[in-house]
Amino acid sequence: MSGGSGGQKKLSKAERLRLQKEEEDRRLIEEGCTCIADNRFLILQRKPVYELNKKKQKDLKRRELCKRRGKDLKQKLVRSHHNKQLFQTAIDQERRGTELAELHSLEENFLRARQWKADYRAHAKWEHYMQCDGSPDPAVPQEINTFMSLWQENKNEDIEFVIEKGNQVLNLIEKLYFLLLDTPPNELKEKVFIQYQESILELQSLLHQKYNEATERLLKKANTYADSDSGNMEVAIKDKNITFCIWGNLKKNPRFKNHMFSDAENGFDLPKTVATSDVAVRILHTHYDHISPLQCIPKLHLKMQAPESKQELTVLYDMKEEKEGEQKSGEDSDLVIEKESDGRKSAISFKDSIKIDPDENEKLEEESDKKSENVSTISGVQVAPLQVATDEKEEEIIGENVVDLHQFTPVGGVYLIDALKLPPQAKQIKGWTMVELLDVGLETYPYPPESEETEDATYPRIGVTLRLLDSVIFFEEPVVARWDSAGKQWRTDGISDIKYKMKEKQISFEMDAFYTITLIQDAHLNMPYQSWELRPNGTDELLFTVVTAFAEVQMQIKGNQCMLSSITVDGSEKLSHLTGKWTSPIDLTIALKKAGVNIFPSDYSYKYVCVNKKTPLAEVTTYQQMALVASAFAFSWSKWNLASGQDQVVFKVSEHLKTDAVKDEDWSLYMFNGQRAQRLMISETSEAFSEDLANNTEFHSTLYHLIKDFASEEAIEKVKKASCLFIDAVYQLLIATRVLTYS
Repeated sequence: MSGGSGGQKKLSKAERLRLQKEEEDRRLIEEGCTCIADNRFLILQRKPVYELNKKKQKDLKRRELCKRRGKDLKQKLVRSHHNKQLFQTAIDQERRGTELAELHSLEENFLRARQWKADYRAHAKWEHYMQCDGSPDPAVPQEINTFMSLWQENKNEDIEFVIEKGNQVLNLIEKLYFLLLDTPPNELKEKVFIQYQESILELQSLLHQKYNEATERLLKKANTYADSDSGNMEVAIKDKNITFCIWGNLKKNPRFKNHMFSDAENGFDLPKTVATSDVAVRILHTHYDHISPLQCIPKLHLKMQAPESKQELTVLYDMKEEKEGEQKSGEDSDLVIEKESDGRKSAISFKDSIKIDPDENEKLEEESDKKSENVSTISGVQVAPLQVATDEKEEEIIGENVVDLHQFTPVGGVYLIDALKLPPQAKQIKGWTMVELLDVGLETYPYPPESEETEDATYPRIGVTLRLLDSVIFFEEPVVARWDSAGKQWRTDGISDIKYKMKEKQISFEMDAFYTITLIQDAHLNMPYQSWELRPNGTDELLFTVVTAFAEVQMQIKGNQCMLSSITVDGSEKLSHLTGKWTSPIDLTIALKKAGVNIFPSDYSYKYVCVNKKTPLAEVTTYQQMALVASAFAFSWSKWNLASGQDQVVFKVSEHLKTDAVKDEDWSLYMFNGQRAQRLMISETSEAFSEDLANNTEFHSTLYHLIKDFASEEAIEKVKKASCLFIDAVYQLLIATRVLTYS
C-alpha cells in the first residue's frame, strides 16, 4: 500500500465496540459491581437502584410479617392462659359452696376445743372449791379481797415468811394473767376484765408493802445480824422469785468504800457522807416486773360464738390497738361472720362448649373485686371487711430519755436499790434490853439531801454492781433504766459509766440517786424471723422451729400441750430450766418473753419491724387452715412471701407422714388470700416471682381442698382424725408468732 503502510491502522467498528465494552467493564469493577456467572461467560453487571430498594422492601416486609405472626402467637398464648385462668376461676366459684361446707365440718374442731377449755376451767373451779385448802380463787372478787384483807392485818412477819407467801401471791397473779389471755374476748366482759386488772395491781402493791414491813422488822434487830468481821449487818436471801440483800451500817467506819454480797454477787459503793450515817442499803431484786404498766392484751384473735344451730359457725376476728393505760372498752372492732344462706353465692354454670371473651372476664373480675370489698367468703362463712381500730388522736410523743415500752421491754426483773434510815438498835443496860420505838414505819434516807441550799450542788455518785440472772438471755448489751414514779415511766438519764461483763453476766454503773433499776432490751431483736418450719412427727405431734438472727427456737406440740425443745444461741443450748417441760401455749409464750426470747409480735410491732404486713383476712385464715391439716402436712417459709403483696401469702407445703426432715425436692409453693388457693408454677429457686398456676392444677376456695388434690388417702384420714385440742394448740402458736408476716 502506498502512503498508508506507515500510518495508524483504522479500527473497525467491532473492535471499537469491544474496547468500549472493556473500558466500561473496568469502570464498573472499580465502582463495585457484582459478578454474575452465566454459563461459560463472566458478565459484570451493575444492579439498578430500584432493584436494591425492592429487595430491602421485601426483607422489611418479611421481618414485619414474622413480627406480626409472633405477636399474634403471643397474644393467642396470653388469651389461652387468660381463658385458662378464667376457666379455673369459674370452676372454683361453681364448687365453692360444696368446698366450704366440707371445710366447715373440720372447723368445728375450734368450737369443740373452745368448749373443752370452758369445761376445763369450770372443772378446775369446782376442784378448787372442793379442796378447801384456804387458797383463794383469784377470779372471785370476794375471795381475793378476803385473802388480801386477812394478810394485810397480819403484822410482824419475818422476811422468810413474806417470801414464801409472796410465791403464793405471784401464783395468783399468774392465774389472773392466764385468764385474761385464755378466755375468748367475746366471753370476757368489760367488768370482769377491769376486775382482773385491778386484782393484779392490788396484789402487786400488797406484796411490795409486805416486803417493806419485813424489811423494817429486820432492821430493828440489825445487831443480831452483825457480821463477825466487819461488824455491820449483812443479810442475803435467794429464792426462785426474789433475791433479797440488805446491809446495815452499824460501825460507821469512814474508811468504808464498798460492799459486795458474796452469795448474791450484788454490791454497791457509797459516798463517804452516806458511809458514816445511820443508813441501811437494800437491793431487792424481784425476778419479775411489778413496776411497769400492765401489758396490753394482744388483740388479734380468732373468736367463735356458740351457734344456735350446729350447722352454723360464727367466727369473729378482732384486731385492735389500744393506748397504754386505757381500759378495754365495749366498742371493740369485732368482726362477725355469718354462714351463707345458700352456700353458693357466685356459681357459674357451664355448657358443653365454653366460650369466654375478655369482656366477660373483666366483668367477672370486677364482680369478684366488689365481693372482696363488701363481703368476702372464707371457710364456709361470710367475712365483712376487717377493720383495724386505731386511735385517731395524735400518737403519744415519747420524750427524750424515756423508754418506749412498745419498742423495748424490761428483761431480768426489777432491782429496787434503796437507802433506808437505820432505826435505833436495842441496848443492854444493867441486864435490861432497851430500845427506842419509833412509830414512823420504814423511812428512806434522802440522797442527795433535799434542801434549797444544796439544790444546785453536786454530790458523789453511787456505784452499783448487779448480777444478771442465768434464767434470761441478753442478745446484746442491755440499756440500764430507772423508774420515774412521778411520770410512771422508765428513763435512762441519771445513769452513767456503764460497764458490762457479759461473760460473767455482770453489769456495773453509777447513779446520782438511789433508784429502782431494770435492764431494757429491744423487744424486736429476733424479728423479722429468718425462717420457720412446722413439721408433724407423730400422731397429734409436731415440731415448730423459728430461726432468728440470734437464735434457733424449737417448740414441740403434743395434744393440747407445748414444750420448749431447745434454744440454740451461737451453737450452744440455753435456758435449760425451761426445756423439756410441758405446758399450755399461753404459758410457754409468757415464759419465753420473761426469759428475753421474744418471738411473739405485739399490736405495735409492725411499727418497729420492717415487714410485708399481710391483711388479716389472708393471714389469720391461713393460720386456721394450716392448723387443720398440720397433723399430716409440713409447712415452711418461702422467700416469695415478700413479693406476693399484702393480700396474699406464699409458703411451702409438703405431705409428711414420717418423722425425719423434709427433703428440698418434696416442697411445693402455695399461695392463698383467704378466698382462693393455688399451687404456683415457680419454685424457691426461680429467678422471678410469678402467680402462674402449676401445670395440671386448679384454683380452690380453701387451702384444705388444694392440698387435698395432691394428698394421699392416709394423709387425709389423719387430718380428719386429728384432735381438736391439737389443732387449737397449733393455731395458738401460729397466731402468737405470726410467721407469715414477721419472716
